[in-house]
Amino acid sequence: MLDPDHLKRLAAIVGEANALTEDADKAPYLREWRDLYHGRTPVVLRPGSVEEVSQVLKTANELGLKVVPQGGNTGLVGGQVPDDSAGEIVLSLSRLNRIRQIDADGYTMTVEAGCILEAIHQAADEADRIFPLTLGAQGSCQIGGNISTNAGGTAVLAYGNTRELVLGLEVVLASGEIWNGLRSLRKDNTGYDLKQLFIGAEGTLGVITAAVLKLFPKPRDRQVAFVGLSDSHAALTLFSQARAKAGPMLTGFELMPRVGIEFCLKHLEGARDPLSEPHPWYVLVELSSGTENASLRDLMEELLGEAFEAGLVQDAALAESIAQADAFWHLRHGMSEVQREEGGSIKHDVSVPVASVPAFLDKAIAAVEEMVPGCRPVPFGHMGDGNIHFNISQPVGADKAGFIARWNEMNALVHGIVAEFGGSISAEHGIGRLKRDLLKEVKSELELDMMQRIKAAFDPNGILNPGRVL
Repeated sequence: MLDPDHLKRLAAIVGEANALTEDADKAPYLREWRDLYHGRTPVVLRPGSVEEVSQVLKTANELGLKVVPQGGNTGLVGGQVPDDSAGEIVLSLSRLNRIRQIDADGYTMTVEAGCILEAIHQAADEADRIFPLTLGAQGSCQIGGNISTNAGGTAVLAYGNTRELVLGLEVVLASGEIWNGLRSLRKDNTGYDLKQLFIGAEGTLGVITAAVLKLFPKPRDRQVAFVGLSDSHAALTLFSQARAKAGPMLTGFELMPRVGIEFCLKHLEGARDPLSEPHPWYVLVELSSGTENASLRDLMEELLGEAFEAGLVQDAALAESIAQADAFWHLRHGMSEVQREEGGSIKHDVSVPVASVPAFLDKAIAAVEEMVPGCRPVPFGHMGDGNIHFNISQPVGADKAGFIARWNEMNALVHGIVAEFGGSISAEHGIGRLKRDLLKEVKSELELDMMQRIKAAFDPNGILNPGRVL
């Protein structure tokens, strides 16, 4: 347990009101939303400035105290929740939530780590710009956590992962030193790109306190279609044709199975089936343009018409309004959430080459159904970048605990198939604690050694998010 004198020193930095020690006050910070991880901590610290973050880390480093940085607590691999030893301090960045600057002409925004992603979207919109990172959890996730996990989302096809959306960072090192790398330069070829070390490092190398983000022109026209297909192979062909026909105007291409749609219709508020008949598979196609004219809708209709004639598409609905387009996306964004209502769900965040997605799905679905007869595979996600959330819901009426107990066994099966296709065991969710021990199976000894050397250089006393990633 934390020495009372040490607790007093830390509380004095952030103020008594922002050093949470009561169980009820700490509770929201100690549970991962999927209930896979529950932790304990002597205190949750809520600094209100980068200087306070600096003082906390400097003090923790001197005293040898372990620190777990936390954003919106929406992570999916357990990296943001303390362990059950009660020996790790939670450092919440939620009070660092200012938008410091918007440079509309330069297409940048400088924000603090605790800014909610949805608030960043709204601020960009008010400046007639967009910040394209889009996630199901955007109403509660924080940009510091998004950057620390190199979040993906549904706009990667057009704009890339978070790594590609950051121009500069402000980071507090384990020593308490503050690195001000808040540069808005599009080109800066002066040695190592240090910011990239912290993006995706999950708080193990430093604590991100602010960032310069890239903004983009706001689309003036957006066309969204919800398409029913017979199989995932047709989805791949449709994607290839859409990419060839629309080029950079293809900004979304999401794959969903019928069972996932049924879960949404059953459990997601406001969900409606866009098509009159059920189909085995669906894709959500989005085209965006910077100009307002009729050509984009013509392009979507031409794309779908040709796909109908070729027998690729069984049915499709083209959104007639922004509200209808948002309703289509509501089904996609709600797909992860609704699986909780169907009992236990064993999850995989994997990627394979785009051209291999249908073959991977065929093999992996057959394999898990053979392992657990009656299980309900719910593979969905970002067809356009090869990232599939290969989730498996328990058989109807099965024992949830017994099903979840087979997590590692099923992981080994699915990840083995991923490896056959040259894929990755973590496409966008990170490593955290959930996949830490899997790294040795997919990284070479030299790669792991280089990662350990970087960790030792930035955090020699091992105080930052210990036991995560490495």
